[in-house]
Amino acid sequence: MKKEKSHLSAREYVADQAASGRYHFVSSDARAALGTSIAATKLALNRLAKQGVIASPAQGFYVIVPPEYRSLGCLPADQFIPALMSKLGQPYYAGLLSAAQYHGAAHHRPQQFQVMLSKNRRPIHCGKVDVAFTARKRLEEIPLQRFNTPRGTIEVSTPEATAIDLVGYQHNIGGLDGVATVLAELAEKIDPEKLAAVAATAPLPWAQRLGYLLERVGAAAATPPLERYVRQHARQSAPLAPTTQASHSQRDERWKLYINAEIEAET
Repeated sequence: MKKEKSHLSAREYVADQAASGRYHFVSSDARAALGTSIAATKLALNRLAKQGVIASPAQGFYVIVPPEYRSLGCLPADQFIPALMSKLGQPYYAGLLSAAQYHGAAHHRPQQFQVMLSKNRRPIHCGKVDVAFTARKRLEEIPLQRFNTPRGTIEVSTPEATAIDLVGYQHNIGGLDGVATVLAELAEKIDPEKLAAVAATAPLPWAQRLGYLLERVGAAAATPPLERYVRQHARQSAPLAPTTQASHSQRDERWKLYINAEIEAET
């Protein structure tokens, strides 16, 4: 009589996944491979997690942690976020300071990996890896670039989209001084025409502030199409710093801004 094939152990399942180049899995797939109950599967995976072999950035979603990342306690965020977002069926992109790093602007190393979604989501804490999510309206209109990672590819906002987001979400990166510092490094990657086009995906004051800041960091060459866009659409002045008083501030006529803040980019 032919002997029935036995099911894998949890450790064998994880080893087989890694050997096949798959570093993410969901609990239902593990359960099917192990041939155990939901509770027994969870217990087996929890044991491996305590040993640092795997980690769980989100409920029911696991990553395999190779030896080089054991001290991190998780895979780096860019190596699992694409798979997690695919599992959740959510469009996304790496944005803000995380995107700026992909484009060579590494002056500010973000403490969190910054991901843009169409709606808010709780942050992820996986070992020493933190992921912050920010809701972005009109997310699916944002132009993206694809970058390679050791586990696949990740979607990242283009330099132009990154620049407009940096201004719009300045509170997420330390304020306007931080924005100016990153823009100074990002500017050489910015295409002026593409910048004006992506401005249409955001509130008009973002474009007004961005144009002013680019000029302040010596990147005026990137601004002429953006200035034409602002001149065509802006009907009233906006404050440079949206959280402070602007009524008695100096006014910049070209960008229709009340200059209610001093900008100092780090060098």
